[in-house]
Amino acid sequence: MEKKNKEKNQNIASFQVKEQTGLLAFLFAQMPNKSRTHVKALLRNLQVIVDGTPKTQFDHPLIPGQEVVISANKFRKAKLGKGLQIIYEDDSIIVVNKPAGLLSIATAKDNTANTYSLLRDYVKEHDPMNKIFVVHRLDRETSGIMMFAKSEEIKLKLQENWNDTILERTYIALVEREVPKERQTIRSYLFESKALIVYSGKDPEKGQLAITHYKVIKKNPRFSLLIVNLETGRKNQIRVHMKDIGHPVVGDKKYGAQTNPIGRLGLHAQVLSFIHPVSEKKMIFETAIPVEFQRLVK
Repeated sequence: MEKKNKEKNQNIASFQVKEQTGLLAFLFAQMPNKSRTHVKALLRNLQVIVDGTPKTQFDHPLIPGQEVVISANKFRKAKLGKGLQIIYEDDSIIVVNKPAGLLSIATAKDNTANTYSLLRDYVKEHDPMNKIFVVHRLDRETSGIMMFAKSEEIKLKLQENWNDTILERTYIALVEREVPKERQTIRSYLFESKALIVYSGKDPEKGQLAITHYKVIKKNPRFSLLIVNLETGRKNQIRVHMKDIGHPVVGDKKYGAQTNPIGRLGLHAQVLSFIHPVSEKKMIFETAIPVEFQRLVK
C-alpha cells in the first residue's frame, strides 16, 4: 500500500513490504505506471531508502515489515578529487566516504588538500557564503564514512548530543595473526603522551574510559578480519585496543604492527547511523568492506 508523505519536497511516497522479494521487482510492482528506466534511475540517484538506508542494489533482499521510501531528493555520488566521495547531502549535513591517505583536516605540519578543504571548496562553488564544519574525524590512514555539518548551529547540536545522536559506529579492522576469541569486549582507560602516542591502562584517574566490542568475520593463521563497534569514541581507540589484545591493525607500525601487506592502515569506518539533527529521522550509511582487506583472509 502506498502512503503519501506530508513532508514537502522530502518524500514522494512510502511502501510497506508484505512479502519477501527483491528490491527492483518490488519497485516495479508498486509503481506500475513508471518505466523501467525511471525506476532504475531512482536507485542510481539514491532516492530509494529502505528502513532509513539509501540503496542502489537492484537485487537487495526485502523482508515483510520493512518500509521502502521514495525520496524527492537526488543524491548522486559526487567525487571531489583525491578519491573523496559524497554519498549524501541535504541542507544540514554532508556524509562522505573518505579514502585512506587523506587527512580529515589540515594540521600544523600539513595543510595540503584534505577532506575539509575539498568540501569547503565544493560548497562554495554553489554559493561563496556557504561554509562547512567538522563534526568528527578519522585518522589519515583510515578510510570510510564521515559526517560534516553545513552550519555552526548543526555542528554544535551534533557534538553536544553526540552520545544520544550517534546510534552506531561500525569499523572493519584487518589485524595481524589469527584472533582466538570469536568476540570480545575490551575496556581500558586511554591517555595521550606528549609525543602524541595513546596508551592504555587500568587507572581511571589517568585516562578516559574506552570500550570496544569486536567480532571475527574471517581469519587465517596470518590475518583476521573483524567487525568493531565503538561504545566510546576516543582517539586511536581501536588501534590501541587491538594492540592490547596482541593483534595490532596491519600497517600500524605506531601501535606494534609488523606487517603492511596493503600499503595502508587496515581500518575502515563502514557504518555510521545517527538521528538527523533537523528531521530527527534515523539515518544509516554503509560502505563496502575494502577489497584489499578481503583478499588477505580468503
